[in-house]
Amino acid sequence: MPNPVVHFEIQSSQAPELQKYYADLFGWHLSVHDELSYGLIDTKSGRGIGGGISPADGPSRVTFYVEVDDLQAYLDKAERLGGKTIVPPTVLPNVVTFALFADPDGNVVGIVLSD
Repeated sequence: MPNPVVHFEIQSSQAPELQKYYADLFGWHLSVHDELSYGLIDTKSGRGIGGGISPADGPSRVTFYVEVDDLQAYLDKAERLGGKTIVPPTVLPNVVTFALFADPDGNVVGIVLSD
């Protein structure tokens, strides 16, 4: 079974401004988690995937997340194919378990553990 894209993130040093920008531009509803300043996007359309807008710990970027059944196995495979692990498997309790890798060209891709 293929692994679906299940989430996207926009990370920026101007996260609050971009949360307002995209909400105004596309009519997205954002629920901002104050502790993390993470704006969870709900398009209210019933189609597509959800996403989030958050502060960046580095350069601004857009990342998509693919659902997989074994984070470490996919990180190992990404590295065998020329990629590099950026964030090892990480648990955000009651939210998600994820990891990040860079492809051979440096693009950052996220993977999330399937339920």
